Amino acid sequence: MAPARTRVNSLHVAVIGAGAAGLVAARELRRENHSVVVFERDSKVGGLWVYTPNSEPDPLSLDPNRTIVHSSVYDSLRTNLPRECMGYRDFPFVPRPEDDESRDQRRYPSHREVLAYLEDFAREFKLGEMVRFKTEVVLVEPEGQKWKVQSKNSDGISKDEIFDAVVVCNGHYTEPRVAHVPGIDSWPGKQIHSHNYRVPDQFKDQVVVVIGNFASGADISRDITGVAKEVHIASRSNPSMTYSKLPGSNNLWLHSMIESVHEDGSIVFQNGKVVQADTIVHCTGYKYHFPFLNTNGYITVEDNCVGPLYKHVFPPALAPGLSFIGLPWMTLQFFMFELQSKWVAAALSGRVTLPSEDKMMEDVTAYYAKREAYGQPKRYTHRLGGGQVEYLNWIAEQIGAPPGEQWRYQEIDGGYYRLATQSDTFRDKWDDDHLIVEAYEDFLRQKLISSLPSQLLES
Repeated sequence: MAPARTRVNSLHVAVIGAGAAGLVAARELRRENHSVVVFERDSKVGGLWVYTPNSEPDPLSLDPNRTIVHSSVYDSLRTNLPRECMGYRDFPFVPRPEDDESRDQRRYPSHREVLAYLEDFAREFKLGEMVRFKTEVVLVEPEGQKWKVQSKNSDGISKDEIFDAVVVCNGHYTEPRVAHVPGIDSWPGKQIHSHNYRVPDQFKDQVVVVIGNFASGADISRDITGVAKEVHIASRSNPSMTYSKLPGSNNLWLHSMIESVHEDGSIVFQNGKVVQADTIVHCTGYKYHFPFLNTNGYITVEDNCVGPLYKHVFPPALAPGLSFIGLPWMTLQFFMFELQSKWVAAALSGRVTLPSEDKMMEDVTAYYAKREAYGQPKRYTHRLGGGQVEYLNWIAEQIGAPPGEQWRYQEIDGGYYRLATQSDTFRDKWDDDHLIVEAYEDFLRQKLISSLPSQLLES
């Protein structure tokens, strides 16, 4: 851990967003004695986990003047990872209360259960009192050594305030990335991004091409098969001659990427197959987007690389007054939010010292060089994947916290493996019951739960 300073600061801190990142950031900042204001444009906590049947008027979300819907959650969504490893470290994501039939007890629960968990978390730690609901941040910029935050409430009334620091927790599942498809301007069919997908009804009796075969692509393609005539998945990660019918459905095919589309409605895949399609669904991910942030060009977003950022959190020239929670992906999200938040809170109080600006920039430059040496695309800058254990444990070390639990890391590794190899059954069939037992025994040992769940005792 970096050496502590003798004087501990208590600062006035703005947190942007009351989702899973913003909530734990607010808690950790308050634990470090900072005064906190959380700005949330919705009427409740939860961020992207607040489901709404509404979608944006522009199905591809390309119109900059569109009415923005924050959530990208679809009705059938369930978690991609086991609940035990998903939660905050000292507030595990266990079924609570166990006898409440309105709650989803499954190991891979629905989005509604995740939202209920976040609401439980906010209630347990009295976080709601720090949140200004229905208040959107429209501008954040430096003001001397402090930060000016301009916000606008639901009545359209603007307000300027000065803060010692700003923590950005606005999420990155609102601004869609759309695939480049040769010939798309003359193709007559419909297009939609997964951000605006909620239920499959609109695809009844259609031939649908889904671009992308990771989490949302695999989910949505199978969701659509129940009503569509045919569903074809195009994935750039597949070899060019890929063509196979997927198990568990008689109308779902896997292809390589799209080669081109044409005026007659046809879609040609790299494998040479041709289909006449009605709709293309882009399950192609999202862009990092900070329309409110003005740093005079210091912070940039280029090919989905936000930089320069030390360890994905601190911009060297603006640290610790500006920080970002939750940018890395393909990792234990809530657990990472918690560790990053503790680090930010401790850096702001002075309990933990960051390296000099030059040292942080050296680290950023070295990280970029390593990424390039491994041939990783720039858009994968914030993808942790196999590097997550090293990253999370490094942050834990900075704040004097124990490293992540082995069962937690083993669960996410196994969870991602099952997601990749058995995408149709991984949420209901698994082979790591011993890790479930290990997790709950750990929770019990730390007195985070009062007893083992009945279904665990029965098994």
